Amino acid sequence: MTDATLSFTDELAKISKIDLFKRGKDGALATGTYVGRPFQLDYSLALLLVADAWKQKVKGIPQGSFLLAYYENEQNIEETLLLRVLGPCPLPTDKDVISSMIEYYKDNLKTSGTGSQLDTFTRYEFSFSGLETRILGTFYKDENGKVNFGADVENFYSAHNYQVVKPSEMVLEYIVNFREGEVTSKVTDIEIGRVRYSSSRRFQAQEEHVPVFVSPNDFLGKRTALFGMTRTGKSNTVKKIIQATVAMGKKAPGDLNENVGKVEENLNHFTKDGFPKYPSGQIVFDINGEYANANLQDEGTAIFEMFKDQVTRYSVIQKPGFKVMKVNFYRGILSGFELVKSHLMQSGGNYIESFRAVDLTRPIDFDTNKSAKVRYERTIAAYLCCLFRAGFKAPNGYKIKFEGNKDLNQLVRGGDVDPSEGITLEDAVSWFTTIWDNYEVDEYFADYKRKKGHEWADENLKAILVFLTRKRQPGGNVNVDGYIKLRGIMNLHTETVDKPFEQEIIDELRLGKIVIVDLSQGDPNIQSLYSERICRHVFADCMDRFINTKPNNFLQFYFEEAHNLFPKKEEKDLSQIYNRLAKEGAKLNIGLIYATQEVSSISANILKNTQNWFIAHLNNEDETREIKKYCDFGDFTSALIKFSANSDKGFVRMKTYSNPFVVPVQIDRFPKNIGD
Repeated sequence: MTDATLSFTDELAKISKIDLFKRGKDGALATGTYVGRPFQLDYSLALLLVADAWKQKVKGIPQGSFLLAYYENEQNIEETLLLRVLGPCPLPTDKDVISSMIEYYKDNLKTSGTGSQLDTFTRYEFSFSGLETRILGTFYKDENGKVNFGADVENFYSAHNYQVVKPSEMVLEYIVNFREGEVTSKVTDIEIGRVRYSSSRRFQAQEEHVPVFVSPNDFLGKRTALFGMTRTGKSNTVKKIIQATVAMGKKAPGDLNENVGKVEENLNHFTKDGFPKYPSGQIVFDINGEYANANLQDEGTAIFEMFKDQVTRYSVIQKPGFKVMKVNFYRGILSGFELVKSHLMQSGGNYIESFRAVDLTRPIDFDTNKSAKVRYERTIAAYLCCLFRAGFKAPNGYKIKFEGNKDLNQLVRGGDVDPSEGITLEDAVSWFTTIWDNYEVDEYFADYKRKKGHEWADENLKAILVFLTRKRQPGGNVNVDGYIKLRGIMNLHTETVDKPFEQEIIDELRLGKIVIVDLSQGDPNIQSLYSERICRHVFADCMDRFINTKPNNFLQFYFEEAHNLFPKKEEKDLSQIYNRLAKEGAKLNIGLIYATQEVSSISANILKNTQNWFIAHLNNEDETREIKKYCDFGDFTSALIKFSANSDKGFVRMKTYSNPFVVPVQIDRFPKNIGD
């Protein structure tokens, strides 16, 4: 264990021993400094009386700060209400105070400073003000003496029975790091930042930094959102999460293959120490290329540089240090056809829908049913002809072979082309084009239907022949784009590559590696196509392992500029892969981390399934109205709009899965040593 880890563990051990109800020799609370008393209190709000002198003594009470309200009585009830400061509120005496102030102003009397002309009583009265606070819940001791936190108020007493304190640094650290009945104190926890209440930090600069810890287990297999305008620190936070996940993976002892079929073993995904049982795979869909490539803002801290031996980078174009995400459409027929179908989703037309509906999977009875074999081989050959006509370069000397017919062969250049002997793609194009031109006029096809009871060409082959010849009707005129539609994805084809890139990616993820998919040089359609394809294949692999009782290691999906890929807010199609990742991914150990500028740009189905939130600057009220629907972010809507470009980067309001309330945090700059 490193020195960094030891000091970290000591720090956690220290705060875990804090007595939240400790009192000094004189009976006064020893957990914070007095700030005032409530004059009105219910289950959700507490209105406090505070004074300028008390505010000064505690170095200010910023909006969003935490306070503790203790019940004072002879019974020594060990419970305290956790409050969050919302803003000022009126006092019952405010009208009289304001009237007096105005009179002094009218007389042009000095009302402040050393030369104040106010009498002692008036100065005293003027110093009081009201403060509205939200009651976040209750800290209390159970019958065993253990401190618990309940996210509500079980009972409240008359307001005059309470006194309110601003917690000391150690007590504040205890509060913000309290998780599920205890202070976070596991060796798996990492420091992600420090408590920060406001953009202005005159008072906060004088105080000790209060660290905030998170558990990477809150992110593994969970959904995490990062919202905020550009350059507010979203990418830095993502890198911190990646860094923490890598650190966790180094402690994972398991082998994915050793527990195959052992249901009991696979139900528990963590070791006794809280580490994931298997190294977690991470995949970053990098729209802007900021993770895959070194850039000025990294200052030598790019993910691929920090973890060189664990990162594999993929790109849509050939460049040094990257694997190319291309498919050999002639060898990987099914993989290529999936890309074709995804590409054609952007186009409309009945003939295109028919083409996308073609089934190119090999029949189950391929080896025993000659008719099925013949039809399948013809369908594949016709599809490959479409690729050839579109301009997809075939391997040198490439030929295709399928069953023709003596009478049909005679139609093509006087019997010069026999596909059963193996022919070039150019000859195959001539063969299929001639067949389609004569399909409704040559007697052979009519006789075939009378004898067999079905047509020579099935629906799959017909759809492909329309695409190949660009003629909706046999022998008709060219009236559709057909194969020309495929030219938009010609750059996804390569003459090499034996293993599909999506399978390579899955293999890397199963080893606990980091995969960065650089989509920065692809057009939006290509970005969407590749992202969706990879997600579908990984999801299918996870589902297959789940069904067959094979263990799934945690796989973390990171989406930068998620609005470019995710379904929109009004999208109702829940079958989209991103919705499935959000709704079904948890049981498959799939985590989803997405970052974008606008809350309103993301499907509500994804937002509703999100457990972790990091909210930075939002620049309009439309967005704050959206975010206030979730957790207790409604307390921060006014503050989220305010932003100082020079000092507020990384200033977020954070709500994690195991934390019962939102904590305002200044995220540490990446990288920061976590320990081995």
